[in-house]
Parts: sequence; C-alpha cells; structure tokens
Amino acid sequence: MASSSTPRTDPLTLEVVDLIGSVVARYHEEYEQAAAQHALTGAQARVLSLLALQPLPMRQIAQKLRCEPSNITGIVDRLEARGLVERRPDPADRRVKLAAPTEEGRTTARRLRDALDFAREPLAGLSVTERTLLRDLLRRMVGGGA
Repeated sequence: MASSSTPRTDPLTLEVVDLIGSVVARYHEEYEQAAAQHALTGAQARVLSLLALQPLPMRQIAQKLRCEPSNITGIVDRLEARGLVERRPDPADRRVKLAAPTEEGRTTARRLRDALDFAREPLAGLSVTERTLLRDLLRRMVGGGA
C-alpha cells in the first residue's frame, strides 16, 4: 500500500533536505573563511580551485560554476592581476584563451583545499564502503557525473 505522503514531503525526505542544507551552509562558511585567509573572495577561490584541476576556457568555467561568462572574466582578471592565473592560447584552437593557474595559483589552491577540513573528520569515521556508497548516491543525485 502506498504512503499518503508524497516523496517530496515525507518526513525522511524533509530531514535529508535539511541535513544537505546544513552541510552546504557549513561548507560555504568554511570556504569563505579559507578564501579570506588568502585575501580572495569565495568566487575567486572556487575559480582558482577549478583551474588547479585543469586549464579551462572562460565559457567552461562559467558552465561548471553555473554563472555568466562575463562574471568569470572579471574574476579571472582579478586573479591574473594577483599573479595567481594566466591566460594562454588553447593548443587545440589558438583563437581560444585558457585560464590556467600559475605556480603560485596552484600553491594557493592546494592551501585552500587543505583548509577545508570540516567534512574530513566525520567522513574518516565512515568505512570505505560507506564513503563509496555516499559518493555514489551523491553522484546519482547530481545526475551521474562528477
């Protein structure tokens, strides 16, 4: 027999949504604090962290961060002025410019990542199987991609 609650309003779903909201809020708070320690905004820190994974064109940065390309241009301009990012031609299409971290930018991105430890301790308390399950469930929630 089906439950009278719809999946969106059942107590378990509401509790999970609240818990996800708490994790996100805590993550953003800690991210902003870590960014401020490097005299960066949260947005600048997110762009720098993304570029530390691989150089990207502005359009792809905007897509990944779900914002307007014009916003990314300004953020990259400020990161470039600080010596954390440089623009270089894309080897696959020299008309396209890639934003890439400098050595100082990679070091700063690593320090930012290392400062984000709020979830490490609780995650360390989970078994490898539990962390794998959590990862797989989160991937499924965001559409299967990482």
